[in-house]
Amino acid sequence: MKSRLILALAGVCAVALAIALAIAPSASRTQRASAAVNGLSLHGLSKLQKNHLSGFASFEAGIGVSAKAAAARANARMSNAGVNLCPRNFGPNVLVNQNCLNVTDVDLQGRAQAQNETAIAQNPNNPRQMVAGFNDYRRGDGTCGTAFSTNGGSSWTDSTMPNGYTRGTAFGNVLRQYWQAGGDPSVAWDSRGNAYYACQVFMRPGFVTNNPDTSSAVYVFRSTGDAGASWNFTGHPAIETFASSQTTGLPLTDKPYMAVDSSPTSPFRDRIYVAWTQFATNGTGYIFDAFSKDYGQTFSRPVLVSTTSPSLCSNTLGLPTPRGTCNFNQGADPFVAPNGTLYIAYSNFNTTTTGNDNHFQVLVNKSTNGGQSFSAPVKVSDYFELPDCAAFQGGQDPFRACVPEKGTAQNSIFRASNYPSGAVNPTNPNQVVVTIGSYINRDSNESNGCAPNGNNPNTGGQLYTGVKTPGACNNKIMLSVSNNAGASFTGSTTDPRLLPVVNTARGQATTDQWWQWTGFTPRGTLVSSYYDRQYGSAEFTGDMDFSVSTSRNLSTFKVMRATSGSMPLPTQFPDAQGNSQFIGDYTGMASVSGAHPIWADTRNPDAFVCPGTAAPGVPPALCTAAEPNGLIANDQQIYTRGMPAS
Repeated sequence: MKSRLILALAGVCAVALAIALAIAPSASRTQRASAAVNGLSLHGLSKLQKNHLSGFASFEAGIGVSAKAAAARANARMSNAGVNLCPRNFGPNVLVNQNCLNVTDVDLQGRAQAQNETAIAQNPNNPRQMVAGFNDYRRGDGTCGTAFSTNGGSSWTDSTMPNGYTRGTAFGNVLRQYWQAGGDPSVAWDSRGNAYYACQVFMRPGFVTNNPDTSSAVYVFRSTGDAGASWNFTGHPAIETFASSQTTGLPLTDKPYMAVDSSPTSPFRDRIYVAWTQFATNGTGYIFDAFSKDYGQTFSRPVLVSTTSPSLCSNTLGLPTPRGTCNFNQGADPFVAPNGTLYIAYSNFNTTTTGNDNHFQVLVNKSTNGGQSFSAPVKVSDYFELPDCAAFQGGQDPFRACVPEKGTAQNSIFRASNYPSGAVNPTNPNQVVVTIGSYINRDSNESNGCAPNGNNPNTGGQLYTGVKTPGACNNKIMLSVSNNAGASFTGSTTDPRLLPVVNTARGQATTDQWWQWTGFTPRGTLVSSYYDRQYGSAEFTGDMDFSVSTSRNLSTFKVMRATSGSMPLPTQFPDAQGNSQFIGDYTGMASVSGAHPIWADTRNPDAFVCPGTAAPGVPPALCTAAEPNGLIANDQQIYTRGMPAS
């Protein structure tokens, strides 16, 4: 990595995010707070940290968020407001969240409306039982939304996550700790029919509210006996943070994800794992994990995952190395083999590059003792991040990547990044598969006019030639395979330009696919789901679909369209032009019986009070609206679909 990317911590953000790690004095600790670590509050982030902070955390903290909201212009009056506010299925696409649309003030479009950032899981003992998780904004701020299905996903019922407050022992030894916001969901089942939901909760920083409390935590909730219809109260902490405006210099907990060992034959049967990134005030970002061996009642102290490797992590970015040379990472994905081996894959940024090269790498560490310790990292693959959004889309968020459409339009600016998603073949525990998004790949490279072009000196974001040129750059989901239980991968020594991809349909060769999730069916079929711009003119308009790729041999793939029609670019949480800045950070998928992708959908129209109505003597009426960019204002709803995958 070039020296211009070695960014110091001296610069403090104009806005401060308050998500971090702390604990009450040891004398006041209880089992419920056993997984906390010492820390104080957050003063600011370096440019490097802002560049790799999750979209959810940075958006919720206001980093890069437009100060001026879009002024949507009213269009036609809705002929049947009740129908428009209460969306239904789109043919085979099944609505997961069952709420009707709240009608918000124009300058708060998206707040009290949207759902995004999806997760889904099936009961391995009864695949008709499913739970889903998503960021849910219907109460006016993000919280941990959930729904459940008892008929294999044909219909869904909303449930309520009881995350309004938790015990306050770790937060100054008080009775209760109330939470303002939450999100970053993940869901899973154990081998005995219990469902689990991991949820990140936090308090707002000072520029949003005058509450001095800036604490945060990750809690795990369990559903026992009713398959996601209800959840235990309170949630039990995988990690907790106590922070306030009176304290200084705190680590930042970001992007947690959960996995459960659901194999009845595993020596660690039903063990729960939660992994996350810890951004520290010294500029580092290590991956940690905590585990529970009592069904989520208590969690271990954090265990370091991203250890050290002088050969793989050769560029320490000018930062200290208190826990090893692999000192800056993000996007942990834990997954478990049938024999109980735990793998955690993640993006690592300690690569050494020359010239215009700007690649990063995916590493994996494994644990054979139930998450108590981890092996040295193994390289899964190099990859190339999505392009710097400000450089190509004229956006107002200087530290985010996005998925630019081709041509002259600049409407596709929602935050996006590439990440790994892994799984172990249940019919062959030695076969470990990791999929990775990459902007340079077998279909997108120098041969067709797409070339790495270094980094933006102001943001550290990735630059490329050919980003807006039709037929040149495009993002793909690459496949890296280990047949020796993670000791090495096909991508360990193979250039991303030569790795196979799961996006093999003819229309995908020159179009973008991103935000994948990957798993195996019980019979060993690999399944990957992802957003897709191969249909119609989506490459130029920025419209999106959702697709699924399946393979029985990891070499030939069947690609199926999941959405029944293309989705327009999102408009909720808009910038001044009406372009959406946030539609989540990832998507999920379940594959216990067939494939069950889940995604945030934008096909339902948004609604506003018609101008001139809701006035003395004039009853309120609802209208659709157009954003300043001309796009019809739309909502973000959660949809899924059951699809074949033998």
